[in-house]
Amino acid sequence: MKEDWLYYFRAVDKFGNVIDYYFSSNRDEAAAKAFLNKAIAQHGLPKKVVIDDSKSNYAAIDAMNIQL
Repeated sequence: MKEDWLYYFRAVDKFGNVIDYYFSSNRDEAAAKAFLNKAIAQHGLPKKVVIDDSKSNYAAIDAMNIQL
């Protein structure tokens, strides 16, 4: 049986509570953008964004900054 990996994107508030999440079979710029778009549409713009050192996350943040 083959198991497929899923990547877990999540947004937490300043208290550590998960406020949004997204599962993707890819960890790429498109998945990061999809998560950011979903989170912003449901919760509005955040005051602060903290991400891991993934190039796809940086690219998605840069793309969002250009749109804003």
